[in-house]
Amino acid sequence: MKTALEWKKYYLSLEFRGNFIYNKDDLGVSCTDSGTSFKLWSPSADSVTLNLYHEGSGEEAFSHIVMDKEEKGVWHWSTDEKLHGVYYDFTIEIDGEIHDSADPYAYACGVNGRRSMAVDLDLTDPDGWEQDRAPAKGTEQIIYELHVKEFSWDPSGGFPEKYRGKYKAFTCADTTLYNDGVHPTGMKYMKDLGVTHVQIMPSYDYGSVNEEGKDTEFNWGYDPVNYNVPEGSYSTDPAHGEVRIREMKEMIQALHSQGFRVIMDVVYNHTYSLDSWFQRTAPWYFYRVFDDGRISNGSACGNDVASEREMCAKYILESVLYWTEEYHFDGFRFDLMGLLDVELMNRIRNELDLRYGKGEKILFGEPWAAGETAMEGDAVPALKKNMALLDENIGMFCDDTRDAVKGSALKIKRPGFINGARGKEEDIIKSARAWCMPDDSPKTEESGTGIKSPSQVITYVSAHDNQTLWDKLTETMPGADEADRMRLNRMAAALYMTCQGSLFLLSGEEFARTKGGLEDSYNASITLNRLDWEQAWKNRDLVEYYKGLIALRSQLPGLCDKTPHAAERIRDVKKSEGLVSFAVDNCSEEGRDRWDMLRIIYNSSSSVRILPVGDGAWEILCSGEDSSLWRTHNPAGKSIQIEPQSVLVLGRASGDAGTTETDIEETQERQIRWA
Repeated sequence: MKTALEWKKYYLSLEFRGNFIYNKDDLGVSCTDSGTSFKLWSPSADSVTLNLYHEGSGEEAFSHIVMDKEEKGVWHWSTDEKLHGVYYDFTIEIDGEIHDSADPYAYACGVNGRRSMAVDLDLTDPDGWEQDRAPAKGTEQIIYELHVKEFSWDPSGGFPEKYRGKYKAFTCADTTLYNDGVHPTGMKYMKDLGVTHVQIMPSYDYGSVNEEGKDTEFNWGYDPVNYNVPEGSYSTDPAHGEVRIREMKEMIQALHSQGFRVIMDVVYNHTYSLDSWFQRTAPWYFYRVFDDGRISNGSACGNDVASEREMCAKYILESVLYWTEEYHFDGFRFDLMGLLDVELMNRIRNELDLRYGKGEKILFGEPWAAGETAMEGDAVPALKKNMALLDENIGMFCDDTRDAVKGSALKIKRPGFINGARGKEEDIIKSARAWCMPDDSPKTEESGTGIKSPSQVITYVSAHDNQTLWDKLTETMPGADEADRMRLNRMAAALYMTCQGSLFLLSGEEFARTKGGLEDSYNASITLNRLDWEQAWKNRDLVEYYKGLIALRSQLPGLCDKTPHAAERIRDVKKSEGLVSFAVDNCSEEGRDRWDMLRIIYNSSSSVRILPVGDGAWEILCSGEDSSLWRTHNPAGKSIQIEPQSVLVLGRASGDAGTTETDIEETQERQIRWA
């Protein structure tokens, strides 16, 4: 067998690229009433045998069929018989070596994904699936990151025991705390909070949990085995391939019915191991190798997928489109997007826009890699420093805002603006503008060349990676009591929710979710990772603070604006040690806004500050203690007092006599430009 480097040279040759790039979209299995067709791309295979089974594991094959080699490296066999529910794999001979492999293009599989399954997808649709539609877009998107198992595993959630940790838990719309009938959990809780988008952590078939094992087994799931198949451990019956498909669809249908759009967390940058179906069917084609023969490991997971190669890019694009079309996903979050190439990401964006309308499907990712990768040719990685090359509707997680607010996620003892770090004021105002002004680009090696608009920025302070916000505050505030940490938690929330960009939060951040300080809980116990719905009600005051902020946010077009000129709304910036203050032009294109101007003040110091407000009928919308002051009239005087370690949001009533002619002219000018 050739070495990895020899395979690389072969795949880069004109001979290979001229003879083996297959452009049709019919790889995998097509199973309908008219019959069943199997197609596998294995360009270097000398022979391929299709093996058919009655079950997804165990027993011997009941049929062995020698497949025919067709053009462009495709192997094919078809029958008039409908083989729905029949399992299969391939025996492949390449350069004298024989391997058994499942189908990398499969849509269904048996337990643990070792065998693929032929499936008539129409038979997996739940009742009413054809009528399933995403809810209408609102003013702003609030993305809530959820893990399927974490969501419903704890008994406090009140979910039926047989559905706990499963897709089916999402079909339970009226759960309450320990079934008390009073305190909502689950879907009703999220709806009340104001969540608009639910981001589901990896739910394709992954390899780090045994689907035949105990329900207590846990992993985040960033370990792809079968990219186009739902994970079986979240189904009520992982042994039957059609069940996981139907139940995932039921989950999405239920989320849509409750008013949530659904984002899929995808991991196309690496596979669970190098011994993958990719490798067994086309050795080293789907993986990067350095010119000295070293295996590329920019993912820190043992391999990097070669997204820049034609058939690999085609695979990823078709996979995204499949999840969108067959499962009705409303967007995608790309793990380590910096390991994928700019051309592919823009191609995915363009195809989604052509099919569903510009920007209708949300697309964003992590604009970094864990290490150097062996990207080939002229391909450009989709790193943060290359954001200017990406479509304006491809977003990125903004770690600069995250770290400015609460301190470095990687240096857990290092604080940020809210918890004691000095000299962060300039980064905080840049965060408010979503780093969109010409001089806002962070001066770091991995950052820097022009964010086009806030549509490219995901503003957040916590995600599944690293410590929870509460644990970070605990780490950086030794000796502080719970009241101090609660105050800082409220400040963090009010700060990032008054920045431009799209808002994102880890599930449970709003009720002080803790993982006991653990920095990386990817394979820790479910008891540590689960959502504790009892804590959501114990810390209800904090939840209400988040709820008020989210509801207020939708009424602030000056912060929700995603156009390239949005940063120009922020003006009259004032900074001193521990204090940042700025005004926001809050007029929308329609011009029917409750407040035409905002004044936002961040005070991270330990002392009370008093600031002049200016002319006009200003009112207090949010303080460090109460984020729902905007629901009633709370007038502010000519000057305002802001408490230590808190955020204050003021609004000037639209049409107030204090509005000057200059204000009106500037507002009209902006409205013309935004239109």
